[in-house]
Amino acid sequence: MRTKTLLLTAALSAVGLTSSTAQQVFSVNAVGFVNVVVPPKFSMIANPLNAPTNTIPVLFAGVPDGTTIYKFDGTTFSVNALDLGEWGNPAQTLVPGEGAFILNSTAAAFTVTFVGEVMQGALSNPLPANFSIKSSQVPQTGALDTVLGFPAVDGDVIYQFNSTTQAYVLHALDLGEWGGGVPTPAVGESFFVKKGAAGNWTRTFSVNQ
Repeated sequence: MRTKTLLLTAALSAVGLTSSTAQQVFSVNAVGFVNVVVPPKFSMIANPLNAPTNTIPVLFAGVPDGTTIYKFDGTTFSVNALDLGEWGNPAQTLVPGEGAFILNSTAAAFTVTFVGEVMQGALSNPLPANFSIKSSQVPQTGALDTVLGFPAVDGDVIYQFNSTTQAYVLHALDLGEWGGGVPTPAVGESFFVKKGAAGNWTRTFSVNQ
């Protein structure tokens, strides 16, 4: 069992799981945890593991009062705030492939620990036309198109949010080239997508690939 665990860890590391803001430990059955550091003010977050319960109170247990989750439905943002230990919408979920803004209203960073299973097999993440917030369905970092398999076409724009400057970094694909550099989201990071036509972000993923 120890050998299998080491091989699994090596396979995950080979596809780029290690980052400065996330740490991963996986067992042989591809269940483990991801630590995501949430800095003060706004940042964009994603749930990189499929938990038994993907509700906000479970995923964000132990975060400080005042923490607020903003999910985008394609038109407007919903606001889910933690006040006196109670979430405004305790039934709200955040599943792998989705994303949200998170507001840390304190002056210090805190860590969210996601616990669950690595999604494997044939994966599909719907991409509507116009704006949406998306993330990788698996805990992997790398170039959005060539590593993470995002179906980028000319005219697509990816907006990554810089938590230090509190501003977007734009990556627009034109004639096969990314203006602003190739978007490379970290594990546990979501981002805005703007597409001219709806599509699907599909890929086949295995921890042994």
